[in-house]
Amino acid sequence: MATHTGGLTTTLTRDTTVAVEVTSLVRRYADRVVLDELDLAIKPGEFVALLGKSGSGKSTLLRALAGLDHGVAGSGDLVVPENVSVVFQDSRLLPWARVLDNVVLGLSGAEERGRKSLAEVGLAGRENAWPSELSGGEQQRVALARSLVREPELLLADEPFGALDALTRLKMHALLRKLCAAHQPAVLLVTHDVDESIVLADRVIVLDEGRIVATETIELSTPRSPADPGFAAVRSRLLDALGVSL
Repeated sequence: MATHTGGLTTTLTRDTTVAVEVTSLVRRYADRVVLDELDLAIKPGEFVALLGKSGSGKSTLLRALAGLDHGVAGSGDLVVPENVSVVFQDSRLLPWARVLDNVVLGLSGAEERGRKSLAEVGLAGRENAWPSELSGGEQQRVALARSLVREPELLLADEPFGALDALTRLKMHALLRKLCAAHQPAVLLVTHDVDESIVLADRVIVLDEGRIVATETIELSTPRSPADPGFAAVRSRLLDALGVSL
């Protein structure tokens, strides 16, 4: 099935050989082109991180894939799976709903799946807590549980750990790696953190002015450590692509 919005054709696919295919994607706000004839393919189960300066088009691409950029002018073709979940920097939990109700929101008869999903993120026993009773890291764990309980074929993550302290971020990196290994969604992670992209991704893409200017396949063994000389070499190449000199 294909939908047409703002010059964009989006096709839902059940193809097992591709999770995402973006062709000649253009998105513009007024006279400013944010994505400029962008092409991108993501394989099922592949973890791709997207780096770039502010305004480079990272979040615009994610919103286009999620179908959240209605009213934005442009053109292009998108192929995405039917089952897509999104995690934002803000957990976006409903403050008037308990944790389990947030996780299974919109799903019928999914309480047991919701409990299992909460256990996966280390929150077994917190099903009846209110979001206000949780730390920021715990709220993001609930957001991950809410996304993964739906068994998405594609997980879109827009700086999901950006508001967390450094130690909590490291714990969330380990958790996300474990969850992705268990559920095997394709993942597109938007981040400003070069080290985070290397730790998590199979492939890192650098955007600049709406175009892909560098692609780095991460061939380091896991778990990955910034102390590894290979890690430092990848970081150096990505920083060069971002125009950062150390």
